[in-house]
Parts: sequence; structure tokens; C-alpha cells
Amino acid sequence: MTLFLESPKDFLSTLVSRLSLPFPPSKHHKTHLTFSPARSCEQQKLLEIMPTVSVKWQKELYPAVEIDTTQPPFVFKCQLYELTGVPPERQKIMMKGGLLKDDSDWSKLGVKEGQKLMMMGTADEIIKAPEKGPVFMEDLPEEEQVVAVGHSAGLFNLGNTCYMNSTMQCLHSVPELKSALIEYPQSGRSNDLDQSSHLLTVATRDLFGELDKNVKPVAPMQFWMVLRKKYPQFGQLHNGSFMQQDAEECWTQILYTLSQALKAPGSSQSIDTVKELFGIDLASRVHCVESGEESLETELVHSLKCHISHEVNHLHEGLKHGLKSELEKASPSLGRSAVYLKDSRINGLPKYLTIQFVRFFWKRESNQKAKILRKVDYPLELDIFDLCSDDLRKKLEVPRQMLREEDGRKAGLKLKEKASATVDNDVKMSDAEGPSKESGESSKAASGQGAVSDKKKQLTGVYDLVAVLTHKGRSADSGHYVAWVKQENGKWIQFDDDNPIPQREEDITKLSGGGDWHMAYICMYKARTIDM
Repeated sequence: MTLFLESPKDFLSTLVSRLSLPFPPSKHHKTHLTFSPARSCEQQKLLEIMPTVSVKWQKELYPAVEIDTTQPPFVFKCQLYELTGVPPERQKIMMKGGLLKDDSDWSKLGVKEGQKLMMMGTADEIIKAPEKGPVFMEDLPEEEQVVAVGHSAGLFNLGNTCYMNSTMQCLHSVPELKSALIEYPQSGRSNDLDQSSHLLTVATRDLFGELDKNVKPVAPMQFWMVLRKKYPQFGQLHNGSFMQQDAEECWTQILYTLSQALKAPGSSQSIDTVKELFGIDLASRVHCVESGEESLETELVHSLKCHISHEVNHLHEGLKHGLKSELEKASPSLGRSAVYLKDSRINGLPKYLTIQFVRFFWKRESNQKAKILRKVDYPLELDIFDLCSDDLRKKLEVPRQMLREEDGRKAGLKLKEKASATVDNDVKMSDAEGPSKESGESSKAASGQGAVSDKKKQLTGVYDLVAVLTHKGRSADSGHYVAWVKQENGKWIQFDDDNPIPQREEDITKLSGGGDWHMAYICMYKARTIDM
């Protein structure tokens, strides 16, 4: 029955009259009332959505395990993992309809409040506590921290100097460049090197040394002062603050200075460390459509250009476009200016291949610098064999074949044995050609090793990504530059000025543009060599 009364006394009087009980109750008649609150509709729905079940596992019984039926069964398995130590992939949970799967539909399983489930599976082995207490990285001396984790020191931003910081972090990742700088004399510069270039080279060496021995961020004040003295454009002010500058321009100017300073003096054939490490020899065919004139030209560059258009979706396509261009110059046969087509091929490879994405251009209609946001994918492994000249391709054939065989052995494949005489003959022919830029020989100053050891290293035309310099923002004259550098242990670190952040390798190729996120502006690849 349902009673609606205002007070317990009214309720008791009504109940006594209905049941014919004496009132007020005598000592011989006691009335005991027990109240059981009825479940509301909301409570009933909650029990259906969040039923509590018991789970039997081996000799253990877990009597009250709540199931959230709005979540997939995998979440429930994770709950049981916390209770039992049995990983979800090893759990077999028996229900009326069979085994509980990770993607099962709870509504079709008909789980009820208080239902008993049975689970089978073996738990992970309990890890024993170490005999010695843990040693935290931050408790180690800085020298030991550097050895343990590799380079991780950031660079303080001195006022819109992210373009400089990101450039230096990328160049710092080249060990051969650091070796050459260590051998550079503090004083006694050669007569053909100006004082400002000498001071900038010394400042570069000292900054790299500071980064190598520190874990905490470094303030590159001395380097920045010398850089501004050598190249005043980096000291431009706007409303009393230093202006943002172009990282590619900073990269180019620093490499040019180092190329002048790091030449071995006193030798008839001067060794240019920067050329050996970053120099790219180009052989170009220049053809005039109108007159039919044709000439062959060679030039040395320190980077390849990836031109971006509506047809370019991948780095390789952009590089092909970058090796073809139009130029206007005087034609001797026509006696006037004419348009020439220039088609270039790579004729000499460096140990480190630098690629610039041409994202910034001058907009004539608005008279300002603009940025191309288009997404252009780039790989972790780059093969530029098809961009090379015919002569260079021939020299790369034997090392490439040996590289494929070595990769096959690493993959556990059975390779067919080639006649050793053929390989030996090819190697002798390659050696007989003498020292060449294409063979990938590094100078002693660049690598710190003897010439005999260097001759055994041959380039293959295959490169691995080791550094990415990105720009974030839509404006060419502002935004933010960041360096993403691969450590010697294979781990990637994002150097956002003084804030180093570990990164996953699979996230590095996502810096390809297409929005407001960081997008690759400069990529640096390291040559994959083979011992011959």
C-alpha cells in the first residue's frame, strides 16, 4: 500500500488502524517497522550501465568489480590487469555467450548485477626490488649526465635568436665539423683570413664545446656578439628589439665563414673541410632554345633546393624541379639577351646532404615576403641516385650493390654469392681512379682519421635524416624556429631554444607543413657509407 502522511505519528496511527493493532502499543505488543527505499528510475538505469560483478581467477575471488558498459571491454580488462597482474592480451573471460572480446558489445551480452565471471590467464612475473637504491639522473654530476643521455643542452633565446639557436643545434650534430674546429688554432690565423671570420670560427668552436660539456641551457652571448659583428644584418633593430632573421641565411653565412677558416694551410692542394662535409658538385647543361647554343657548366653549392609548387607533394619531386631552371643572359650569336634552360645533375656528393625547402618568396603585388604553407612529405631515408650524373652513377653502382647485400644480411636473408673476382676487379677499378669527391673520402682534418682509413669508406647515394630545422607561423618575418636533432644513440630531441624535448622518430616526418604547426625548412641527411 501507499501512504501519504505528514508525520511519523500520523503514519503510525494510520498503520495501526489498518492492521488492527493496539495503539498506543503496550509492553506486550511491540511494533517494529523496517523501511526499504524503492529504487528510482535513475538508480535502476545506473545499475544497468554500471553493473557490479564478481570475477573468479585461479583461487582468488574479486567480489565487487564495476563494469562501465559505455566503455569497450578492453577498459574492463585493464581494470582486471590492475587487480590480478594478468595483461589484457592474456586474459580469457568466460561469459554466457562465450569469450569476452575487446570489441564486444556489452548491450548484447546481457551482463546483470551480481553476475559471476570466470577469468583465465597468467600474470606477469613480479619484479624484485633492486639490491641498491635507484640513482636519479639529476643526482649525477653533469659530466656523467652528458655521457648517459648524450647532448641535451639547449640555448637561451637572447631576443628573437631562435633562428641562430636552431642553426647551431643542427650544425653541432656533425661530429666531423666539431673535430675540425677542435684542431683550429686559437691564434695564428692565416694571412688570407680576416679577423672577424677568425673570431666567429673560434666562437663556434667554443660554443660547441660548451654544449658538449653542459646539461643545463647555455647562453650563446659571445657567439651572438661576434656573429653580429661579422654580419651586421643579424643585429637589425625594430622598436628597440632585435628583429627575427632567416635561419637559412644564418646557416649559409656561418658555413661560408667556416669554409674559409677550416682550410689546411701550407699544402699545394688546400683541403676545405666544409666542402668535404657539405659541398655538392653540380654539372649543368645550359641550352638556348632560340639560337641552339649549348654549354656545360660546373658549380659548387652547399645545399639543394626543394622548389614547392602545386605539382610538388614530395621532397623528391621538389628536388627535380630545383635542378631545372630558366635564366636570362646575353647570347653571343643573337647579340642580345635570351632565355636559357639550365638542367643540372649531381656530380659529386658530400657526407652531409643539406636540403632547403623554398618556402619563402617575394610577393610583388604586396611588396612583402610571403610563406608557402603547402605540405611536402620527406623521408627518413633518401636515395638520390636518379638525380646524379651518368659518371657518378657508374661510380656508385658497386658500393650500392654491396650496401644491398649488407642490408640483406642484416635482415637475415640468404644472398647469392657473387664471384669474388668480379667484386675485386670493380674495387680495383674504383681505387685506380684515385681520390675523388664522389668516392666519399673525407679529409683527415674533417674526420680525425688517417687517409688509409678514409679510402675504405665509399658513398652509396643513400642518406639518413639526422636533423630538421622547422619554422612555425604564417609570416616570413616572424614566427619561431626549432631544431629537431637525432642523437648518436638514435633518439631524437626537439631543441626549442633552452627547452630540449625527447621525440619519437615517427613524429619527425610529420613536420611536413600544411598548417600552422612546425614545418620543415632545412633537412640535413647523413650519407650511408660502405667499407670497401
